[in-house]
Amino acid sequence: MNHMSTASSTATAQVAVIGGSGFYEMDGLTDIEELRLETPFGSPSDTIVLGTLEGVRAAFLPRHGVGHRILPSELPAHANIWALKQLGVERILAVSAVGSLREEIAPLHLVVPDQLIDRTRGRPSSFFGGGLVAHIAFDEPFCPSLGGLLAEGARSAGATVHREQTYVVIEGPAFSTRAESHLYRSWDAGVIGMTALPEARLAREAEICYAMLALVTDYDTWHDSYDTVSADLVIGNLKRNVETAKRAVAAAVAALPSTRDCRCSSALAQALVTPAELVPEETKRKLAPIIDRYMAVGAAD
Repeated sequence: MNHMSTASSTATAQVAVIGGSGFYEMDGLTDIEELRLETPFGSPSDTIVLGTLEGVRAAFLPRHGVGHRILPSELPAHANIWALKQLGVERILAVSAVGSLREEIAPLHLVVPDQLIDRTRGRPSSFFGGGLVAHIAFDEPFCPSLGGLLAEGARSAGATVHREQTYVVIEGPAFSTRAESHLYRSWDAGVIGMTALPEARLAREAEICYAMLALVTDYDTWHDSYDTVSADLVIGNLKRNVETAKRAVAAAVAALPSTRDCRCSSALAQALVTPAELVPEETKRKLAPIIDRYMAVGAAD
């Protein structure tokens, strides 16, 4: 069963960049190849652009599609992560627009969060099911090693960077009410956005390191001294921040070590519960890029 409709069988990438709002292309890519992939979970958000960035084979995928056509609730996160895993991606640098919940985290600052609070509703959040049960550890939802490189890259790009912040993921597409914004502040959260989940959780299930560069565009709705958050305000500040973000991502890619020393690469080692002989072959085929280290298709025959 071939899920790659117009991609060459030898197409591979070591790292992927998932661009958020306003971040629709990655500067500096050479030897470019455009890939249209199909997955058991449907089509990814857009064509995947494969190229060389800072000497590393990299894939770029615009999360909302070029032109920003996909709502946060409609994002094909399963297809996106499955496709990147199929290409051999081991690390994902994700970029996301966020609002700030703290005075000291000002618009145009960058944040590399380390925690998540899930306020989404009804988004499918796992690859598993269909006869295969797995429970991953998710105490550290972002890869600490990759996050450190991303923060250093942002500093080298001249940005003001905040670490050790919690990202609240809301359903959207509407922005928060003022009461909700104050509630999240009472939880000591730092930023708020709509796209980090289920993306981060699916990446962990796929044993891909995942870190996020959050671009602060506004003060959400809690701050009385600033304009009401709006799409125009968000996009305007994003355009000012995107070039810095591109330099930060390129610097992080240039600093990537050749091997991984984090828990992400073995996230499924103690997470798979169902014995291989009980897992339906169709489920094994569907999840082959993710689970083939542990249970190959046809293993029960």
